[in-house]
Amino acid sequence: MESNLTYTEALLKLEEIVEQIEDDSIMLDTLTEKVMQANELIKYCETKLRTIEGDVRDVLQ
Repeated sequence: MESNLTYTEALLKLEEIVEQIEDDSIMLDTLTEKVMQANELIKYCETKLRTIEGDVRDVLQ
């Protein structure tokens, strides 16, 4: 995964994958790959949010 993604870019990519899964536009052969990509994007977004939360907490103290 690209480590220089912004949170917004990662979220947009995740939303795109979810839309593809929901409207059945993903070939069954690539479903596992897309689910793995989605999982990585979720982890990336969670990490970004935790980092931002910590930064904001530090600023407010």
